[in-house]
Amino acid sequence: MFATYVTLTIVAAFFSGSAAVTYLIGHDYPKAQAEMKRLPQSWVPRLGATLAAGSLGLLAGFAVPIVGTLAAAGLVLYFTGALIAHLRVGSRQLVGWAVFFVTMVTTLVVNVAYHW
Repeated sequence: MFATYVTLTIVAAFFSGSAAVTYLIGHDYPKAQAEMKRLPQSWVPRLGATLAAGSLGLLAGFAVPIVGTLAAAGLVLYFTGALIAHLRVGSRQLVGWAVFFVTMVTTLVVNVAYHW
């Protein structure tokens, strides 16, 4: 169980951390996604900061387990919001979202199972 917990946490932290970097450096993909979902461009850095906080929280969970659990829960909520944003505009491009969402939900479940 420990190996699964560590592996999933690192993978989830990498996924959310790499997404955060693309949002924070001003890459075109997050800007296009925000435009497609009719979100203000001013939200892009904030969304990136949220992803970065989630990534760092997952890693901090190795030292303080409740922080990792809360970070995983927060990322699940973040990607639930992303699904709502997709569906609100009629987007059916959900493969990327599904990979992130399933990774975060699995990380949360394993985190809870391992620590509590």
